Amino acid sequence: MPSVRSAVVTGGAGFIGSHVVDRLVEQGCSVTVIDDMSSGKRENLHADARLIVADVTTDEAAAAIKAASPVLIVHAAAQISVSVSAREPVQDARINVVGTVNVLEAARFAGTDKVVFFSSGGMVYGQLETLPADESQPLEPENPYGTSKLAGEEYLRMYRRSYGLESTILRLANIYGPRQDPHGEAGVIAIFARAMLADAPITIFGDGQDERDYVFVSDVVDAVLAASQSGPDVCNIGSGVGTNVNELCTRLTALTDYQKDPQYGPPRPGDIRAISLDASRANAELGWSPKVDLDTGLARTVEFFRKPASGTS
Repeated sequence: MPSVRSAVVTGGAGFIGSHVVDRLVEQGCSVTVIDDMSSGKRENLHADARLIVADVTTDEAAAAIKAASPVLIVHAAAQISVSVSAREPVQDARINVVGTVNVLEAARFAGTDKVVFFSSGGMVYGQLETLPADESQPLEPENPYGTSKLAGEEYLRMYRRSYGLESTILRLANIYGPRQDPHGEAGVIAIFARAMLADAPITIFGDGQDERDYVFVSDVVDAVLAASQSGPDVCNIGSGVGTNVNELCTRLTALTDYQKDPQYGPPRPGDIRAISLDASRANAELGWSPKVDLDTGLARTVEFFRKPASGTS
């Protein structure tokens, strides 16, 4: 696969974005990271990446994109919390919709060849009766976060039609792995792993039967690199298999030798019951399929959180 000469990664100091940055730099790419550092961490950043501290909705971010003149933009910056979106839909839309338009407009003037956009395969479809979901399923998000991601998708399509800006939308499943933030509410695997290793209590929201499709972060990076060269308008990045929270808890308990029983709390607003993604299109058009099975990925994630410095990386 040919390497990319220059790239901008928004949200590149965050969980998934920093792994993308690492791979691009390793391939000899000149990488500029745009991150407001609200959740990103400097220790996540590759030493050879250039950091611009800026909110993606601002003129500063747009100017940084134009100055970098990147061949590729990976737009990973986002507000990712479903419950925050339910509490603060205006803020969610500001970051996820206005921020995306700002990035696309800057890309248009910078002469960017390709934009890879992270959408949410877990939320843009809403609750479906038939799983795993493929890309032909109706798009009926049930919370502001899914709606803002879907709006971002439509802006990418419009920029392709109107301005010829090429893009691929990756509808991601639930991504996990090293560097995922174990604080807050996103990233149940990171939250549980960190708490179990500290022998702290854990809380399962609802009855624990909610199912999600989990994909290890290195597999997502593979998809990004494949999409940077070609790819469809949109494709799912998932395993096609749903795993419920109780099962995750059981597997992580075995890996961490955790001795406590989980606590159960009320369901979170905006959560859907089950989702898994059919990635046949990604396989056919990107040559992508997940390589890391759940047991292997969970073990790697737990080992990361065992490290003394893992609480800050």
